[in-house]
Amino acid sequence: MGTIQSYEGEKVTILGAGTSGQGLAFLARRLGAQVFVTEHKESLPDHVEKAFHENGIDCETGGHSERALDTNVLVVSSGISPSVPIIQKALGAGVPVMGELDFVVPHLQGKIIGVTGSNGKSTTTALTGFVLEKCGYKAVAAGNIGKALSCCAEENWDYIVIELSSFQLAWAHNLHSHIAIVTNLAPDHIDWHGSYEKYIEAKARLIHLQEPGQWAIVQNRDVRALEAHKRSHVASLFWEGQQEKLQKTHAFIRMGDKKAFLCTDGVDELLFRYEDTSLIGRHNLENVAMTMAALTLSGMKCSDASRFVADFKPLSHRCTFVADIDGVRYIDDSKGTNVAASSTALSSIEGEKVVILGGKGKGEDYGPLAEVVKKEARVAIILGEEKAKILQALENIGFSNCIEVADMEEAVRMAMKAALPGETVLLSPACTSWDMYSSYEKRGEHFQHLVKQYGGKR
Repeated sequence: MGTIQSYEGEKVTILGAGTSGQGLAFLARRLGAQVFVTEHKESLPDHVEKAFHENGIDCETGGHSERALDTNVLVVSSGISPSVPIIQKALGAGVPVMGELDFVVPHLQGKIIGVTGSNGKSTTTALTGFVLEKCGYKAVAAGNIGKALSCCAEENWDYIVIELSSFQLAWAHNLHSHIAIVTNLAPDHIDWHGSYEKYIEAKARLIHLQEPGQWAIVQNRDVRALEAHKRSHVASLFWEGQQEKLQKTHAFIRMGDKKAFLCTDGVDELLFRYEDTSLIGRHNLENVAMTMAALTLSGMKCSDASRFVADFKPLSHRCTFVADIDGVRYIDDSKGTNVAASSTALSSIEGEKVVILGGKGKGEDYGPLAEVVKKEARVAIILGEEKAKILQALENIGFSNCIEVADMEEAVRMAMKAALPGETVLLSPACTSWDMYSSYEKRGEHFQHLVKQYGGKR
């Protein structure tokens, strides 16, 4: 939160008319601005056009005209790269350019818990908001999770839990989180940032923008990459028994065999028992532990908060249990759209697995994925545009138990034939869905439908 900016009578251009851009436009209008929205898509949904018209918001589609530069400030909605020509023109013309967070944060009232990371941030954000609400706080989960942050402005909250993408953070200068959580780091969105180092820099901004002494919660292995220890108090997460050098931090989240603890000043406090949650996978245990640590470091009694963990239902398509058919467990992790996410899902779920991989790629190296598949899966079923690249990566490390398929229907049928009682069929593609589906949600829904439709017929 910062000094509240008045836009009464000023011109504000919003770049992008997606969920983030719409929220920005409506907030700017409420703040008294003359609002112009510019969108590169050829058209907008009818209800969005109607809402803009009813609120006195002008809009153009099909590209960005020079009118976008006739403004007091150009506000960039989530996901838009600084390399977009209209942004470069604005900067060259001396037009102020501002990211979504810097525009909205001054109008937020409440303690901010910021959550970012390569994987697990949606689950951690949703769980944190859920437990806070259950504990009687006025709390909201917003940001990259689906609810535009702008919708939370100008209202009194006890806590605002914000899921933050690297895209949003790259633009941020004025976000001061009461608690910062970085769930993990792995290569992603390299095409947007230009390098893995720039991607980490964006993630690290969540911590570096904190006031001195605020708490940051990170993986032990990521402490130095984030330079988290230079400004914030750090609680770092590690698993007992791992050959991992512990960084010197202010507190530790210790993951044991059956329980997680927060250790501060040499004293262990129980965060939760693993049996308390229905979330699947070792990575989700880390998400819960980080949530519980954040709440504890915010001053809550862990015993009060942990009793609500069992009531939290997993988000759709994130290691979601689908069915148990003939002793085979089916899990939908369609949200696994990169190598790190799918590798984590494979490693986190116990037992032999039949994994379904493939889709539209992000230019990643599938070598690390192949190594995890060789270790964790008995059979790999491959489909989609990246089929040949994934198969080659698997062949390179000597994994040959692969089945090529044309579509999801064939993938599910072959998985049902291949899986043995006690095994898990895991959809975790390591790719986006855009070669076959409009979204990872549609892909996951189709997988779930097919599993239930075929009903285990082999």
